[in-house]
Amino acid sequence: MSELSPLIVDLAIILVVASACSLLFKWLKQPVVLAYIVAGIISTFIIPQHGAEHENIETWAEIGIIFLLFGLGLEFSFKKLMKVGATAFISTIFVVVSMIGLGYLTGLSFGWSHLSSLFLGAMLCMSSTMIIIKVFEDLHLTKKNFAGIVLGMLIIEDLVAVLLMVLLSTIGVSRQFQGTEMLVSLFKLTAFLLFWFVLGTFLIPTVLRTMKRFLNDETLLIMALAFCMGMVYLATKAGFSAALGAFIMGSILAETLDAERIDKMIMPIKNFFGAIFFVSVGMMIQLSSLGDNIVPILIISVVVIVGQMIFATVGILLAGQNLQTAVSAGFSLTQIGEFSYIIAGLGMSLGVIENSLYQIIVSASVLTIFATPYMMKLSTPVYGFLERTLPEKWQKYLNRDISIARPVNQKTVWKSFLKKMLMRSLLYTLLCVIIIYFSLELGSPYLQLWLPGWKGNALAAIVILGLISPFLRAIIIQQDHSVEFLHLWKTNKVYRGHLLFTIILRILISCALIMYVLLRLFHTNLVIALSLALILLFLFMASRHLQRHTQRLERRFTNNFNEKEAFEASQKPVTQGFANHLLERDLHLSEFVIEPNYSIIGKTLKELKFRQLFGVNIVTIVRGDIRINIPNGDERIYPNDRIVVFGTDKQIDLFEQRIEEKKQKYAEYERKPVQDVVLQQLEIEADSPLAGKNLRTSHIQDDYDLMVIGIERNNTSLLNPGLDLEFEQGDILWIIGEIANINRLRELCK
Repeated sequence: MSELSPLIVDLAIILVVASACSLLFKWLKQPVVLAYIVAGIISTFIIPQHGAEHENIETWAEIGIIFLLFGLGLEFSFKKLMKVGATAFISTIFVVVSMIGLGYLTGLSFGWSHLSSLFLGAMLCMSSTMIIIKVFEDLHLTKKNFAGIVLGMLIIEDLVAVLLMVLLSTIGVSRQFQGTEMLVSLFKLTAFLLFWFVLGTFLIPTVLRTMKRFLNDETLLIMALAFCMGMVYLATKAGFSAALGAFIMGSILAETLDAERIDKMIMPIKNFFGAIFFVSVGMMIQLSSLGDNIVPILIISVVVIVGQMIFATVGILLAGQNLQTAVSAGFSLTQIGEFSYIIAGLGMSLGVIENSLYQIIVSASVLTIFATPYMMKLSTPVYGFLERTLPEKWQKYLNRDISIARPVNQKTVWKSFLKKMLMRSLLYTLLCVIIIYFSLELGSPYLQLWLPGWKGNALAAIVILGLISPFLRAIIIQQDHSVEFLHLWKTNKVYRGHLLFTIILRILISCALIMYVLLRLFHTNLVIALSLALILLFLFMASRHLQRHTQRLERRFTNNFNEKEAFEASQKPVTQGFANHLLERDLHLSEFVIEPNYSIIGKTLKELKFRQLFGVNIVTIVRGDIRINIPNGDERIYPNDRIVVFGTDKQIDLFEQRIEEKKQKYAEYERKPVQDVVLQQLEIEADSPLAGKNLRTSHIQDDYDLMVIGIERNNTSLLNPGLDLEFEQGDILWIIGEIANINRLRELCK
């Protein structure tokens, strides 16, 4: 009899132990991530830590990292990064830089090397997205104002973690910090991200729309996984990690209309392989070494909790939020996140950190995760203490309103124009540089093999210039017809010189790109290259065909990029601008779905008095396809209504408690166990009280909740008998209903 493969045996052991531990931790109301780590520790006593079995686990763990990062990418979205606002960006950068520095100094104080200390700092600056979201849900904090800031910070942290992985890989390979090499690596990363983001945004939504009628759940899942693994392969070929490729593809798919559908289908796969990854993390822990490392574990746990608590609070205050929001958000980020395990594994694979550091960081992570719910609950009394002890002047300064309305003048219009022009010019220039680089390094040598000499170079030049021509045209005239440009040109002659300078600068950039191609392929002199570049640019500007082609490309990219946002905006009760306006004033919007058993069902807003009792205002009621904006007092609340309210955190908390009160009968009524409906026979005997009656006079349906669907009489069957058909002795009734009610009717007949 053939034996099972060790791979299957190891997987069976992991799943059995992980399922038992997850049930235990669910009962203890602890995060399931900790259960998987504990399962990994237990599995070390069963699965050998060396040989083929351990390599199998490493393979499963690598697949787990890929799907974890793919899932995070689906939740990330570059659009979210642009919308998190200055508060999340400023506070995240402050926290990351501060925690890396604090971790670096902590590592040096233990006598560790500079490289190990740097890796330690990178591990300590990442909070856990998975844990924070889970605790927010458990403690009902997801609708709080500070929760939105924390989630925005986590989005930026995810991107920072990916960047750190690339930079630390470069440092780990060279074993030293080289500024030039780091800049080259950073440029390569930026180019890789930009190229695939633009190409993916241009192609993938179009492909999904075109194939929509063929994409059932199974086909869409396979296609999404194909996109993911394809990008993983390309990322590794480009010298980056598989995790980066998975994250990029997840971020691209996050901008499509099918993102939520893909995320739901990927969730079981991500949970499965993610569990194996966290089990593998636990398997790396050596219990025998914990005693020797107990002091560093405790110190690093304290450093993370205190450091994140202080730096996050200060960072959010520096970003302009009030003291209560800053304290609540700061106390939420006091744990070591999942990316820290990945960075630790990266350090071990590169041989730049010791195994003991891995043991310390994972053990400290477990302690900080356990402490997370308690730290969140501690934020309220800490804020109360600060409110009582801080001087009134300090409190006024910390709670100041930074939202100052500024009039729109020509300086702000100029800044708006300059910002848009620089962003678009930089984007198109980088795209041209990427196309030129790959064409000259990969395409041109291939053409020389097929068509050697000047002919091959001429063909390469035509192809390269043809590919970059739409982008060169966009660089030069993209913003010259914008509202800002026309406003500045007409209203103030002073700005005309500035505007002309930007046009000349963009022409020079475009000329430089064309000249570089010509000089590389033909080795001509600068005067000829410049003359040819100017002639080509003039032809590009004059070409109506190229103009239409450029507009078509931009329109498709813009539509694909904004497709999901436009759809979501059409479904939202209020605009994002209105939501941001409220956030600046410590007010925020929350949406509630009215369940059928809420006690407010059927009542008017005038009767409920939400504004008078809780201070909240009902902005919109969404009822199916109907949207009622600013409803009046006579509007009633119906089941499954979506109501959008705005107010402070405290007001919305009180409102939520009120609407979720169940009707009294639901609170006192103990629901009966659900009984199945069965089909049984009942014979009419001579002395049966049903003899001589019909369906109408017997009240079988009214009194017993039963239905007679057929009668057998004299070897014939009568289906769906009429209401006036009388029952006779010997009839056999076919009855449908609950078994208890059928038994009651039998007792009556006996």
